Amino acid sequence: METVLSKHSPASAFKGVMSAEEEESLLGQVEIWRYMTCFTDSFAIKAIVELRIADIIDRYGKPLSLSQIVDNLEDAPSPDPSLLHRIMTLMVRRKIFTAEKSENGDTLYGLTRASKWILRDTKMTLAPMLLLENHPIHLNPTDYIKDIVREGTKNGTAFFKCHGHEQFEMTGLDPEYNRLFNEGMVCTARIVSKAVINGYKDGFNQIKSLVDVGGGIGGSLSEIVRAYPHIKAINFDLPHVVATAPPYDGITHVGGDMFVSVPPADAIYMKWILHDWSDEHCIKILKNCRKAIPEKGGKVIIVDHVLKPEGDELFTDIGIAFDMMLLSHNAGGKERTEENWKWLFKETGFARYNIIKINALPSIIEAFPI
Repeated sequence: METVLSKHSPASAFKGVMSAEEEESLLGQVEIWRYMTCFTDSFAIKAIVELRIADIIDRYGKPLSLSQIVDNLEDAPSPDPSLLHRIMTLMVRRKIFTAEKSENGDTLYGLTRASKWILRDTKMTLAPMLLLENHPIHLNPTDYIKDIVREGTKNGTAFFKCHGHEQFEMTGLDPEYNRLFNEGMVCTARIVSKAVINGYKDGFNQIKSLVDVGGGIGGSLSEIVRAYPHIKAINFDLPHVVATAPPYDGITHVGGDMFVSVPPADAIYMKWILHDWSDEHCIKILKNCRKAIPEKGGKVIIVDHVLKPEGDELFTDIGIAFDMMLLSHNAGGKERTEENWKWLFKETGFARYNIIKINALPSIIEAFPI
């Protein structure tokens, strides 16, 4: 049976009479084209961040024309406005920038709620994380996902097959990648730590000593100590990581291996650590954390995603996307459901747990010995 498409049909722009079956087929084709080309959003926004387009507009405090933006590009001996115009067209389509006509007919580009998160000259930004996630060292392992599906990871992760080293080994071997990795962790630490401090309320009040396991160069812990200066804090990570850590008031940097032992404290804090590791690795880490805290009053504070594959919350799709990144980067690393977390705590001697939602991608997961 043939039907005439209504003007409200997604395929109504196509001329002629189309059956319901033909419309379904056409829409399915469009969906695959969309997924096939969605990577262009990533490389376009990466170029925008590298060129500091949002920062240029922000510096002037008003929408700018293309020529004004081009005039302010740094290290651009012969810029091509026509190429930038094509990128900006996509960015306007994706609502990264606004576009409005001026009195003289020029298109003026302004900031949106999204572009304010890719400013590089501001403290609260996702720009460093965006550059990390779109770096070739991060992206190229995805070409090997089919191999680990066929073979498993007994002969190495997709990251190892691509680079000959695992991800955390690579940070110690490639200074530029290490810098990008640390900057990405610092920027997300600021964002997540603000949400943790606001959402955890009095959670840190009774803590006198706190160890941030896998704390990088201390960005996350510094925010906590600034809000709770009574806490005596240790930033704990691999020796080559803490070697580049800046000094912070109230924080001691300690190098070590969380699979061997964890410094003792009232509480252990881990932000986006356990999702990098397999269940077997997480059991080792959590058992070491269990040994490091007192039986009475001790706790482990985990800031990690609680995956709900069937959910429709703000961060559901992003959590699933992160799970795909972990699939290519880590041996057994994954985003976990509440049932996964519950099982881990049972295996490592934690009697109870509590999940606290915050205004960020991860949640706070408290685990208690008794």
